[in-house]
Amino acid sequence: MKIYDLSMPIDEGHLRWPVERLKKGDFAAGDLFEVSGIRTTCHGFTHVDAPRHMVPGGDTLDALDLSRVCGPAAVIDLTDIQPNEEVTAARLAERAGHLERGQIAMFRSCWDEQRDWNDASFWRDAPYMSREASQWLLERGPTAVAFDFPQDYTIRLMLDGEMRPIPEHVTHDVLLRNKVTLIEYLVNTRQVTTPTTFLSALPIRYAGSDGAPARVVAIDMG
Repeated sequence: MKIYDLSMPIDEGHLRWPVERLKKGDFAAGDLFEVSGIRTTCHGFTHVDAPRHMVPGGDTLDALDLSRVCGPAAVIDLTDIQPNEEVTAARLAERAGHLERGQIAMFRSCWDEQRDWNDASFWRDAPYMSREASQWLLERGPTAVAFDFPQDYTIRLMLDGEMRPIPEHVTHDVLLRNKVTLIEYLVNTRQVTTPTTFLSALPIRYAGSDGAPARVVAIDMG
């Protein structure tokens, strides 16, 4: 069995997400324990979105059936994607025909190899989903969709403080509003070379949350 870690490391100095490390205890001072803490957003780095993130009164992560984010995944190969390229429904019809109802859809664009996620270009130059592509996925009934690129065009606009209306956040509006879980900001997807894999994207159990960090791994049973 091979396990591929597809998670961004949580670290200080990221362009978009502040991270404050907290620590108590000093062995040199005679303390028995070292205890670390962290303060950051639930929607940074690799994470899972709950409907509450976009839907007033929507389900929080407490209601998430973990089988929706842990199971067989169809790998959608977009390794030839270009900067600022729109992902169309026609492109998905060519590349994602093997996606079966009840599976996870996992994108493999390897965008982190084209741009550094700590740099503004990762966000400003990213490929992005069209509304029609999001609808195409919804109609095929995935339990979740995992992205390895900033999937909504609106995400780049947030760097300049511009917040667009919800319908323009197309994957959130089309998929998340219809209870298709979003798994965001995978990295290292180059490691996954098979058309299908077993994906585990378990968010931390943070009560009442609209999203939470996740350690996402792909498992090759060989």
